[in-house]
Amino acid sequence: MEHPLRSLIKVENLPHEFCPGCAIGQVYHWVARAVDELGIDMSKVVLVSGIGCCARGVRFVRCDALTTLHGRAIAFATGIKLANPKLTVIVVTGDGDGSGIGGNHLIHAARRNIELTVVLLNNGVYASTGGQLAPTTPYGAYTSTTPFGNIEDPFDLCRLLEAAGAVYVARWTTYHVRPAIESIKKGIKKNGFSFIEIIGQCPTYLGRYILKLSEPVECIDWFKNKSVRKELAESMSEEELSDKIIVGEFVDKEKIGLVERYRRLTEESVRSDV
Repeated sequence: MEHPLRSLIKVENLPHEFCPGCAIGQVYHWVARAVDELGIDMSKVVLVSGIGCCARGVRFVRCDALTTLHGRAIAFATGIKLANPKLTVIVVTGDGDGSGIGGNHLIHAARRNIELTVVLLNNGVYASTGGQLAPTTPYGAYTSTTPFGNIEDPFDLCRLLEAAGAVYVARWTTYHVRPAIESIKKGIKKNGFSFIEIIGQCPTYLGRYILKLSEPVECIDWFKNKSVRKELAESMSEEELSDKIIVGEFVDKEKIGLVERYRRLTEESVRSDV
């Protein structure tokens, strides 16, 4: 029997190397599903990733893909978009790659409002190198580099990207399948920088060592029970929200993107020469 996702997924590259129950397959499936539901020709889509567990997924989606240096996916994606603005360029990255090593690129891409979509899978650790502390590791969490508990506060990536200037910002978990796909679709359609954070299970490090949950389904159930919609969270106290995951759309606005500004500048320069 033919694989039901053969038109979206490069099944010829299977099997994959991910841990059983890993969220990476879900995220790439949702990105491919969003592109397909928008009716975008897959030959006009480029996926860009850096280094890490999450980066390895680009080779399974049936479109052009690029794996770059650690934390440098957005820099490569910016070049692709400026060189050919007709392409739909999507960066799929992990929290260590995107907000740790590549954090500066992430902030400035939002400030520039370059017409890219970044889908960031946040599993709270550097998973591919042994589950070390990441900028997104929860306070008090026990990791391979914080054996007595994390004493640092984690990034709130959505607030960070909102402050930096992104025109679309949303957060969901792997429990929120349909809202996450709809947010990826909205992000792709934006004429500016869009950011979708997906809190997802890493059964090996987030599950076993931080949440003390051995099964991926238990992790997803934990996400479900800890999630609070943004609208409800607005009426809750800081204490009530201390261990909750606030999900929803945080930014949805319109602003001229960098590629469009560059096009206008080029046209004005040509006219002035005449």
